[in-house]
Amino acid sequence: MPQSTGRRRALGAAIGALVLGLSLAPATAATPPSDGPEQYSAQQVPAPKSEIDKSENIDHVANLPKQAPFNTLDAYGTDIAFKQNIAYVGNYDGFVVYDIANPKKPRIITQVQCPGGQGDMSISGNLLFVSTDYPRSNNTCTSEETDSADPNGWEGMKVFDVSDPAKPRYVSAIATDCGSHTHTLVPDKAGEAVYLYVSSYGPKAEFPNCQPPHDKISIIKVPLANPAAPELIKAPVLFPDGGNPGSPDGISATTGCHDITAFPSKDLAAGACMGDGVLFDISDRENPRVINQVRDDTNFAFWHSATFNNEGTKVIFTDELGGGGAATCNEATGPTRGANGIYDITGSGADSKLAFKSYYKIPRHQADTENCVAHNGSLIPVAGGDFMVQAWYQGGISVFDFTDSTKPQEIAYFDRSAFNPNELQLAGSWSAYYYNGHIYSSGIQEGLDVLDLRDKRTDSAKKVRYEEFNPQTQPVYQN
Repeated sequence: MPQSTGRRRALGAAIGALVLGLSLAPATAATPPSDGPEQYSAQQVPAPKSEIDKSENIDHVANLPKQAPFNTLDAYGTDIAFKQNIAYVGNYDGFVVYDIANPKKPRIITQVQCPGGQGDMSISGNLLFVSTDYPRSNNTCTSEETDSADPNGWEGMKVFDVSDPAKPRYVSAIATDCGSHTHTLVPDKAGEAVYLYVSSYGPKAEFPNCQPPHDKISIIKVPLANPAAPELIKAPVLFPDGGNPGSPDGISATTGCHDITAFPSKDLAAGACMGDGVLFDISDRENPRVINQVRDDTNFAFWHSATFNNEGTKVIFTDELGGGGAATCNEATGPTRGANGIYDITGSGADSKLAFKSYYKIPRHQADTENCVAHNGSLIPVAGGDFMVQAWYQGGISVFDFTDSTKPQEIAYFDRSAFNPNELQLAGSWSAYYYNGHIYSSGIQEGLDVLDLRDKRTDSAKKVRYEEFNPQTQPVYQN
């Protein structure tokens, strides 16, 4: 996920809901330009390129381009949460609700304008949780962008009721230190509440509400029976002795976490925390405990995200070299930077350790006008093997086998030509996830893509069905 810049960082000034406002935008609506960093580009997004390079075992079954008012270059498509036949796709200007009952003919049900950057998504029952990562004048959907030094700026989490997906209803909001770049939903063991582990970073001394060192996460508890009353219960410091100090040659200092993936059934979580990879014990949901911390100051610049295998014996960490906006899949960058790091988990309980095994990077070089680096993906639910589908921005979508942690191997891919062959512009697949028999990709500029993977090694995954799927809250599957 493109990393936040300092000028757009701020803290949510107050915990709790203010006056809430919601702007529902039909697909045909238009949005006038506005001042500041969110100014809509005069240039609308062109139709996705038809030049496609793909493996024979993948079919491209659908593309639904971005629709007004989200069809501008600044309205980045982001992450996805799934419930039954609905996909909720984040956008820097709000979110889009898709009907995917027929994967070959997805359709937009509604679009919600609610600017705030990132738009990380998760869902539980009829509640949709949305991250706000850029400072706003208040917590409504009609707020304006404000300066990072504004002590009254607002950032944090918003809660929507989507019992009617066509009419999302804004329920509540809660502010968190330095906003919410991403968040991870963790259900409580009693089934009465959900916890949101909020990841944020980028503190500066001149930001009154986002002060360094910020080596922490924010933990929000949302009672399912009363989602209008979310509570910030803790903000534990994860690195009391300090995280990675960083280095002038591009290693990120740890000033928080970028993303956390939870494996609730295993009471584990993996944190990608800028300069550090972290393994947590989350058996006590309100008190996550760091049990192992690793670094790779040779090849990793920015620990971005994490994915467990189904047995909870491996973790794949991604390195977002260049912040998502650079061309790092070229020959000059090489095969071990901007890649995945594959780690085995050795030992058990408090003695669990992360042991590095190998790197994985897509084997096709991309042009210098294509931003490309390891990004968001999920497991393909195959028993007896470890397979993952992953977005690589303009590097496209890669499916690989990491059953042997030391020898990961690509088995399928889908890759468009450069969004702009003459200039490096931010585009490509932000998130690519396997859900109920198909791969769904949220394109920064390309809209929603649907792929059908047909391979004897993964075909059994088509039988696995979820009622709900948050990729950063990993379920256990059987087939």
